Amino acid sequence: MLIMSLLLTLCTVLIVGGGYPSGDKYISCFVDPYSNNIEFYWKDKNGENLGDFSRLKEFVEAEGRALVFAANGGMFAPDYSPQGLYIESYKVMSPLDTIQGYGNFYLKPNGVFYIKENGAPAICPTGNFVNDGKVKYATQSGPMLVIDGQIHPAFKNGSANLNIRNGVGVFPDGQLVFVMSKEKVNFYDFADYFLSLGCSNALYLDGYVSRTYFPAKDWVQTDGKFGVMIAITR
Repeated sequence: MLIMSLLLTLCTVLIVGGGYPSGDKYISCFVDPYSNNIEFYWKDKNGENLGDFSRLKEFVEAEGRALVFAANGGMFAPDYSPQGLYIESYKVMSPLDTIQGYGNFYLKPNGVFYIKENGAPAICPTGNFVNDGKVKYATQSGPMLVIDGQIHPAFKNGSANLNIRNGVGVFPDGQLVFVMSKEKVNFYDFADYFLSLGCSNALYLDGYVSRTYFPAKDWVQTDGKFGVMIAITR
């Protein structure tokens, strides 16, 4: 744990997290949320979906900032509207989804990744989420990958359910990691990677449509089309 802490400390000095050794399977971006600008995006100022990292990059650059990192931020409907809860700049733009359903999103417990007004991040099961008016950004997705230090009980070691996946994890000290698989992995192995890093909670964001923009690690994917996107700018 001491070695990991030293690496995390080093990584947060570099760009927005640098890269903790992740082998050939994953791209990992460690982030100190208190010293980096993390924002969620969906539409531009004209109310049009941004949709991809190229347009997102143009959008933030037009505001005089640079796009350092971006990832698709959860599942979406056919019209690219967020599936489940979405909060942007304290405004609830899509309500919390607590119904029963089919597919990854509804593999309970699903969860919410959110950032408070003081920059503090959190990931919790949907049933535990409370909007106290101080939630600046939030996105709902599912399933949870790690729940209070335990792998989601529905995941099977050795499962043949393989796919490209991306997700986000939070450490006990409030630091974050965004992870993108370079190759197809099952849910158990993906969750186990977050657990091996020391994440207390982690949330699956999406599957085969997943893309990541992380030029500091020579990983730039600008294809694809999304709903919500999570970005780090400076």
